Amino acid sequence: MTRKFLDEAYSYLGKGVQTLYDDWADTYEAEVGKNGYVTPTRCARLLAAHIADALAPVLDVGCGTGLSGLALRAEGIKTIDGMDLSAQMLDKARAKNIYRTLTQISDADPLPFETGDYAVIAAIGVIGPGAAPLELFDTLLGKLAAGGLFVLSFNDHALQDPAYAARISDCVDKGTARVLEQEHGPHLPARNINSTAYIIEKL
Repeated sequence: MTRKFLDEAYSYLGKGVQTLYDDWADTYEAEVGKNGYVTPTRCARLLAAHIADALAPVLDVGCGTGLSGLALRAEGIKTIDGMDLSAQMLDKARAKNIYRTLTQISDADPLPFETGDYAVIAAIGVIGPGAAPLELFDTLLGKLAAGGLFVLSFNDHALQDPAYAARISDCVDKGTARVLEQEHGPHLPARNINSTAYIIEKL
């Protein structure tokens, strides 16, 4: 019987995530595709409305097998770098030939780029239970220069915890960011799971 990783993913709480996604790499796209995974397309569409320069570099954090990169490219975004914990997922992304660079990162080390290196940072389907911790939101927002854009999503599992939406509200209240777009819609329709997509501007 084929292992169903979606049945396991949301039970991971930060430990073992790299191993989970390494093991999932060969069947990831088939499994999420069967469940109608649409969040990358939704996020890319919202982002495209706010990008003035299609050549501006975009960093796709947690790029996985490259589904988010494909969605960004389909919206006319030309320069995309990807980073992920999983070497096996990065191999799948590399085969798509859509990324300028692909880098394996570690959750134990600082992210290997400087503040302001990217005009846009994407974390699509990345932050939440079974994936990256909420603290990554602060790290990535902090890596943007003023005027930079952050596109991300929180699925229903994340939004069950009020801390996720509160993290964005806190930044708005403090004047460090503003929400340009916020759209709740399908995530994995076959499982009746939705997500909220956000376009955030660093102030």
